[in-house]
Amino acid sequence: MNNQYATGNSGIPVVFIGDTALVGEDQIRDHFEEEIRAEQQRLAGNNTTYPAVSQTGHSPIELSLSPGLVILSALADSANPCALSVLIFLLISMAAAENRKRLLLIGGTYVTAVFLFHLITGIGFFSVVSLSGLSKIFSLLGGAAALVLGLITIADVARNREHYLLSIPEAGKGLIGRYIRQASLPAAFALGILAGLFGFSCTGGIYISILGLMGQNLSLAEGFPYLILYNLVFVLPLVLVTLLVAYGIPPERAEQWRSDNRRILRLAIGLIMIALGAVIFLGWLG
Repeated sequence: MNNQYATGNSGIPVVFIGDTALVGEDQIRDHFEEEIRAEQQRLAGNNTTYPAVSQTGHSPIELSLSPGLVILSALADSANPCALSVLIFLLISMAAAENRKRLLLIGGTYVTAVFLFHLITGIGFFSVVSLSGLSKIFSLLGGAAALVLGLITIADVARNREHYLLSIPEAGKGLIGRYIRQASLPAAFALGILAGLFGFSCTGGIYISILGLMGQNLSLAEGFPYLILYNLVFVLPLVLVTLLVAYGIPPERAEQWRSDNRRILRLAIGLIMIALGAVIFLGWLG
């Protein structure tokens, strides 16, 4: 009904009468009776015109979100230099002394923690949007965050310096370093949570943008498969690096590749965040 009446993810309470949607207690209290009477008159005159659903069954805004867009965005987000660098340094600290099984176990624990952190973050955001009924506001905030973080990321690349504004803070690096030196299963899980938390400033604008697009017309149940898809794609590079290191590729080589290509990766991430922000604003304003 929200799609049919183009009300977005309106929340509750909402009442549909004829060709009118009353959203929220104030509108229902102020206009319910008059809309009932107007609908009775329309029925008496056989003038029953209702909002038409497109042949696809979706509104134009919802069509802007697709599995392809989710996968593309997740791939860009998966180049997150923060989460990747933490994993590589963790594996470097273990590679000399640990066997393959131990490397896979520690790396798998880290990847699982990153996945769970991002998934639970997405569910939390979705729940707030669904319960508040403020999908448009949250969506626009997500678009604004993507635009701002994208511009900061590109400015970071243009400055051509070693330190990036959107990176793990120095205080966070010290805490992460202590867990890396422990190289235990609990430490690996804690590292995954910390990498997700501190690394959200690196590429979080992409995730926020996708969540904003989902929140426009999808309920939590409808958006959950998109969340699973996004986060599975997001952790793919982490899984790949873990497997490569466990089966013989020196972790130092992976770190060298990350270091050599980090400016290109950040530039691509910045451009994608700006593009996603523009999609959200054009979807609402266009």
